[in-house]
Amino acid sequence: MNAKNISSTLRSLGDPDIAEHSQRFFKTGEGEYGAGDFFLGIRVPVLRKHVARFRATPLDEVAELLHSAYHEERLFALLLMVAKYERGDAAEKEAVYNCYMANTDYINNWDLVDSSAPYIVGKYLIARDKAVLYTFAQSESLWERRIAIMATFYLIRKGQFDTALEIAELLFADTHDLIHKAVGWMLREVGNRDPARERAFLASRYKTMPRTMLRYAIEKFPEAERKAYLKGEV
Repeated sequence: MNAKNISSTLRSLGDPDIAEHSQRFFKTGEGEYGAGDFFLGIRVPVLRKHVARFRATPLDEVAELLHSAYHEERLFALLLMVAKYERGDAAEKEAVYNCYMANTDYINNWDLVDSSAPYIVGKYLIARDKAVLYTFAQSESLWERRIAIMATFYLIRKGQFDTALEIAELLFADTHDLIHKAVGWMLREVGNRDPARERAFLASRYKTMPRTMLRYAIEKFPEAERKAYLKGEV
């Protein structure tokens, strides 16, 4: 299988009505974060059903598909990369990771990041130097900054909280709502596993962190405590 075969299959699955809705949902208007993106109109569950069929596609062909102008083709390429990483030996895992990191320009919307960064970048770095995440957290690219925090989701699941909290702090001054939401989400995930650790982190920071970030971070706190945080009265 090659990129053209996959593209032909995916384009046969497209639905114009879904595509029109996706154009609005993913903010593709001028000046919005998804400006210039194009959609075929394929739901994610439909894409996932076809991953096994194309899993054996060579990585260079998957990378070619990742360069597509169509959002769903890029997403499908990333789902294939995740599948390859999960089943690959050490050499293939490294190749997938390197391919991913060389193509971050095409991983350019929140769903593309969220469906791939934890399962490729996070997994690869679990027992390795994580310096690249700190570099990405300070990138001019919104999507590299989101990759930095979302990659820590895998680390959090494995009980490694330090990197997530350090990346979160680097992103406190970020101006983009999509970063505020992602950081708050990861703080909440830390709290799901170690409530005391999250509260200790928030103690000296919650009054100055972005409001959306705080709301996401404390979403599962008891109502009275949540209100106290929002009023600055903890």
